[in-house]
Amino acid sequence: TPRSTPLPPAREQQQERRPTHRRGRRTENRSRRGLSGLMAEEKKPHPQPPPSWSALRLDLAGLVLSLLPVYADCACFAAVCPQWRAAARQLQLPPLPLLALPDGTFYSLMATVTLPALSSVRLRPPNASAKSKWAEGGSVESANLYITWMRINEADNLRISKLILCSPNLVAALVGIGPISQILMCQPGALSWSVRAYDRIEDFQDMSFYQGKLYAIAKDENLLVVNISQDHSTGDPQVSRIGRVIEGDCPTWYDAVFEDNSSACKKLYLVESRGMLLMVRRTIWCQFPEPGGDGKIMGGQNEFEVFEADFEHSRWVKVSTVGDDQVLFLGRRCSRSMSVSQYGLPGDRIFFLDDDEDNRLDYAYDEEKTSFGVYSMRFRSIGSGDPNISWKRCAEMYLAAWLFPQDR
Repeated sequence: TPRSTPLPPAREQQQERRPTHRRGRRTENRSRRGLSGLMAEEKKPHPQPPPSWSALRLDLAGLVLSLLPVYADCACFAAVCPQWRAAARQLQLPPLPLLALPDGTFYSLMATVTLPALSSVRLRPPNASAKSKWAEGGSVESANLYITWMRINEADNLRISKLILCSPNLVAALVGIGPISQILMCQPGALSWSVRAYDRIEDFQDMSFYQGKLYAIAKDENLLVVNISQDHSTGDPQVSRIGRVIEGDCPTWYDAVFEDNSSACKKLYLVESRGMLLMVRRTIWCQFPEPGGDGKIMGGQNEFEVFEADFEHSRWVKVSTVGDDQVLFLGRRCSRSMSVSQYGLPGDRIFFLDDDEDNRLDYAYDEEKTSFGVYSMRFRSIGSGDPNISWKRCAEMYLAAWLFPQDR
């Protein structure tokens, strides 16, 4: 068979290069078409997903929260999603207090603290006896003047007039009958309270936990500090000593009856405000019935004075303002000072409740219904509260109280 003639080297190399050259051009063309296609696709508008409400900017979240002064609404905002909850916590906007009316219709998600029954109280010393105090020459008359916890602990109308959660491990309470009470202490979840058996019960008006110390105010306006120790056998908190840090300078005309049959009753409140401990003296002018009449003592106009505790000089110093952006919310159960400028409310005012439970022994009211009042420190005048909020005075109903939810 004839042999095939081999191609010249040049032509062989040329044939070998041609396919490679053609493949390169095809690849280049495809690359150009691919780039132009990608560029065309990038120019086309892609459908964007709608913005998520969870991505709400922090400044906008702050504007929304500033329009929600009621705690229940703020709680609903924080419950929408984890992002909103984190925004609510980061902004730290304190909610305005709530007013719990006596009909008990308010519901809220609040922490629960279990406390011992008032029938379970440990005496200090444990072997204390109601008679032992007077066993050595004490008379019955002096015993009647010196009333201790052991003289009132079995009364049917024993009640808690003030309760303070000082820390996760300390609860303090004013417990007594009518205007007189004693200071009891316990741990949350404990089985019993602790009380100093031989301490005389006082007309404690209020109590406040201020800068790590517990203070109480008596009707004579003496400010008392309550020293707290730990029971070595149980580890429970207990009152070790009660000492006076400020001597009161109470006017002597309180409870005196003037020629027009008027008299002044007094209530005291302790409130921490802007790093200071304040005493608020509330005067209720009452009208006595005519001599020989069977009418009741009727409560009337209220007046307010505010004093700052000067611990360095052991005295009360009268102040003329509580602050342009501050409001004091006063109540027998709970009182607090708050800044209200972020809510658009005027400051330098006092919101107060009637505290009907205290009044039953002192005076009564003409009106069947009640509400809360507002006192202006600037104008020294009293205005009514919200006309849409009122409740009926009734001995069987619970008192109204301010509720201050914790910061979120």
